[in-house]
Amino acid sequence: MDRTGQIAVIFVSQRTLNDAQGYAQAAKAMDALAAQQPGYRGVDSVRGADGFGITVSWWADEASALAWRAHPEHAAIRERGRAEWYSRYEVAVAEVGRSYGWTRD
Repeated sequence: MDRTGQIAVIFVSQRTLNDAQGYAQAAKAMDALAAQQPGYRGVDSVRGADGFGITVSWWADEASALAWRAHPEHAAIRERGRAEWYSRYEVAVAEVGRSYGWTRD
């Protein structure tokens, strides 16, 4: 998939041991809500057994990424994450200047 020109929102986090079920439910709800937003182009996410995770959400443009950040339900979950689910996180936002891939037949 060519992602050239898209906005990548890179979320790097360290989970706490708190409320794994609540976190899983919230993550599923946010994935579904993000997918309904204008400009959403997808998400890739991994989390290790140690709680370290990287999620990249893909957006058509900066306005779409900013609208997602400002969405009231997303903002509420972000605050809950700070209070309960994360010991730290970092966010980086970048415009993709070049993109390529490979798939084994």
